[in-house]
Amino acid sequence: MERDWTDPTCPVARTLDLVGDRWSLLIVRDAMDGARSFTDFQQRTGIARNILTDRLRKLTAHGLLAQVEAATGRRRLYTLTDAGKALFPVIVTLRQWGEHHAFEPDETHSILVDTGGAPVPALLPATPDGAPLTSDTTSVRRPA
Repeated sequence: MERDWTDPTCPVARTLDLVGDRWSLLIVRDAMDGARSFTDFQQRTGIARNILTDRLRKLTAHGLLAQVEAATGRRRLYTLTDAGKALFPVIVTLRQWGEHHAFEPDETHSILVDTGGAPVPALLPATPDGAPLTSDTTSVRRPA
């Protein structure tokens, strides 16, 4: 599928072209949390039906969601593909940034926990030997 990319050589720009709007990421977030039907997504996000229809089509067309037949055969459900599941660290990092920068210290918010109930530790990029990577310790190599 040929696309018009905002910045053809930048992986960040291409990713944002695919999932960079608010609703797409919230749909992916909710799919990770068990939403499967159109109604599930609409109720969880409050998104308008026409926008939800558009975003579900886009996410399916770009291979982040797939449609599957419901057990009853009466409707189609959405499931994350491997590409959609691979956005998990992105969603976790956005969540963790929000926990630290979008809430007041005493403000209540949801918490992501592992299967044992422990809060998920901060996701931080690191070198193979464990040294932290930051914008000060990395650079972008552009194609010649």
